[in-house]
Amino acid sequence: MKKLTIDAEPGEIAIDPARTAIVMIDMQRDFLEPGGFGETLGNDVSLLAKAVGPAKALLTWARKLGMLIVHTREGHRPDMSDAPWAKVERGAPSMRIGDPGAMGRILIRGEAGHDIIPELAPLPGEPVVDKPGKGAFYATDLQTILQNRGIQNLIVGGVTTEVCVHTTVREANDRGYRCIVAADCCGSYFPEFHEMGLKMIKAQGGIFGWVSDSTRILAAQDSPGGR
Repeated sequence: MKKLTIDAEPGEIAIDPARTAIVMIDMQRDFLEPGGFGETLGNDVSLLAKAVGPAKALLTWARKLGMLIVHTREGHRPDMSDAPWAKVERGAPSMRIGDPGAMGRILIRGEAGHDIIPELAPLPGEPVVDKPGKGAFYATDLQTILQNRGIQNLIVGGVTTEVCVHTTVREANDRGYRCIVAADCCGSYFPEFHEMGLKMIKAQGGIFGWVSDSTRILAAQDSPGGR
């Protein structure tokens, strides 16, 4: 398969689709829908909705190219043995992790709220990585999945930009992956955090990676002479 050149900041980047994976972070009902964990924290969950359409377009594009797509979900075991008390007690939400909510127990694996929104549901064969923390590499088998497929590049989307997306990109950068963040496929409850998070990734010549968007990624052109 030919390499593709993606327009991005701080500069264009060439990728081999066979060695590139989409990592879609935590597009879960608990974060994007009313009644979920995001809303119990006092957030306006509608702010994340604009990332859904671009994320769906990105997934469709990647599936046509036969790329590896990995979905992640943040959540905890039903007995909450993997939920640090320092995390559970933090802040002053109306409901805490493990409490019964509109879509089952908040941020608990197997509950309706923990699942990925229907618009971005994984297809059969697409790995779903359940993670207990912010980063997708911590206490998961994501690294093994990527290594077994010979992945070198990640195109990352999801929520929220400054928390789980940023943490995952930093983890990936330290592990030698080249990361492209699809800006319009990400979202935050705080638009200013979204913008600053993207600036931090591409600063200083791309200290953590590249920033592009679904329009430019889908318009990627064959690299001259590249295979």
